[in-house]
Amino acid sequence: MRPHSRQILSVEEVFGINGWHAELVEGRDVLRAGFEAHHTRVDLVVQAFPELNALSVVGESPMFIAEPQMPALLELLMRGNKQLTLGSFEYDLDREMLVFRVTNLFEKDRFDGDIIASMVHCAIAELDRIVPYAAIVRGTPADLIADLDLERLLEREDVIPPVPGGEEEEY
Repeated sequence: MRPHSRQILSVEEVFGINGWHAELVEGRDVLRAGFEAHHTRVDLVVQAFPELNALSVVGESPMFIAEPQMPALLELLMRGNKQLTLGSFEYDLDREMLVFRVTNLFEKDRFDGDIIASMVHCAIAELDRIVPYAAIVRGTPADLIADLDLERLLEREDVIPPVPGGEEEEY
């Protein structure tokens, strides 16, 4: 079995410094962690790609979407992606998971801790932000789904969690 790369070990160190519990996956440059966010539990998979000096942080949250609501959910995620500067939303059809993915290329083989922490915060916050909108789509009856204005839905601020760093920060 090959040893873990310097890159993933630097990620593990950042998790420890921040007090985040994480587990290295044996034989792979992957770290797994879980966070309780405002609206959902976010499972993180963090993978280092040593040959590229790249790091990918993937946040996932389970959400079943029935067939009549699926096109609206996929459009919601596409519209959400248009608002993002970093990362992207996805829906894993096979595993019924909402996904947020962000990747960064680093200059050195020891990754910058501030960037790692920002990527983790970004993945958690963005996934937690999209969950209530996706839940509204999921809960919309099939006969009304065509009437759902997704652009306006994404403008609603009453369903999104507080900004991290405020009094109610949960991760």
